[in-house]
Amino acid sequence: MTAAWVHDTLTELPLVRVDVVEPGVRASKGAMRCEIGSTLRFDTTGMESYFFADWEPVLHDALLVAAAVEYCDRIKRRPAQGWGRQIELRVPVHECDRWNAKNVADALHTTLDFLTGDQWHISFYARRKPEVRPRQINLSFGNDVAAVIPFSDGLDSCAVAGLFGRELGDHLVRVRLGSSAFARSGVKQERQPFTSVPYRVQPGDAPFVETSARSRGFRFSLLSGLAAYLSRAERIIIPESGQGALGSALVPVGQGYEDFRSHPLFMARMEVFIEALLGHPVHFDFPQIWKTKGETLAEYVRQCEEGSTAWVGTCSCWQQSRQTGIHGRKRQCGICAACMLRRLSVHAAGLHEPADTYVWEDLGASTFESGAAVEFDRRRITGAMREYAIAGTLHLDHLAGLRDSHANLQTIESCAFQLGKTLCLPEPESRSRLDRLLKQHATEWRSFMNSLGPDSFVADWAIEARP
Repeated sequence: MTAAWVHDTLTELPLVRVDVVEPGVRASKGAMRCEIGSTLRFDTTGMESYFFADWEPVLHDALLVAAAVEYCDRIKRRPAQGWGRQIELRVPVHECDRWNAKNVADALHTTLDFLTGDQWHISFYARRKPEVRPRQINLSFGNDVAAVIPFSDGLDSCAVAGLFGRELGDHLVRVRLGSSAFARSGVKQERQPFTSVPYRVQPGDAPFVETSARSRGFRFSLLSGLAAYLSRAERIIIPESGQGALGSALVPVGQGYEDFRSHPLFMARMEVFIEALLGHPVHFDFPQIWKTKGETLAEYVRQCEEGSTAWVGTCSCWQQSRQTGIHGRKRQCGICAACMLRRLSVHAAGLHEPADTYVWEDLGASTFESGAAVEFDRRRITGAMREYAIAGTLHLDHLAGLRDSHANLQTIESCAFQLGKTLCLPEPESRSRLDRLLKQHATEWRSFMNSLGPDSFVADWAIEARP
């Protein structure tokens, strides 16, 4: 196993080599073996929900590439000093000429390098056996699909799907990015073929050790692109509000590479790759990017009949249920970056949630430990939980102070320029919109912190919250 993890003395990047293989096929010397059917497992129901129309091997190959990329991203830890890795990946496909075409290969490498901060070297070789066709169900959209939208259990997904569902009705197709059913979506199941991610990635012989999960952006955007292709739509609506789409790139964590998973700069590269691979143009649209999550939530509640209640059932937490369950009931942790942004946004929208939505019921408590629910065993509070909480608070706090710091002026100007170019806006307009977003976030954050009081453990961490 260690033979695959060598060090490249020229680039000084850790190197991992992975061969994706069919059952019974050996990996090349020095490469980690990643077997189709065991390490990369395709779900029959999920595959049927995607391949409801004509079977095209290239689409199965695209799913295999997404799964293989996720495996490579998670199997090798990033270096303590620096960020990037060099990843060499071989994947068996049905149509080698298509995948090895220069425009496809260049677009794929450019996209993954930009998204993950790694150096990717992906090559393709012919499959020994063609993939068995999944059962095809009787479903056809016709030519009336206006847009697709990636859909999860999150608050933004619920709100934006509701807003555009109100406008587009059955002409909007939701693409499920999680594994659970559309229990809270309020849409007709028979109209929604893309009901789950059609594959699972298992660790195999070696455990997964990397948690930054930057490749998830590739997985989600590719699934959305395949759904657009299959439904003959060209518009893909990205539900992320401004803090989620732009904040993680504007305020990176520590010395980490900027997080572009929901960013227009990454999605523009995905547009090039998808069209090169499939010959089908798609456009990722960001209707809420200049608004905060709180503004998006308020708009949803104001405009949609179900808005006042549907958002309550959404989940934003990054933590696993085994870490945050109480008496067998899952709760959101309440202190990770995603939960903190959710709680800020609910407050900004003038709404309220039951205290038992979260493990950390009371953010106004004087200590981190005392903010957790009484029923939560204090022995389960780890140093990692505390670090997550501090990081989540500081991210939102630093974003609130960004526009007031001369040291960050160049970062903001560069972001506005790039956004203007990517979104086809004049630079002064993109700069004005970005400034308004940052100002609104700062206003919401300070109001939220004031609601917690000066003795809050959160206030102890947040510089911008101090008088």
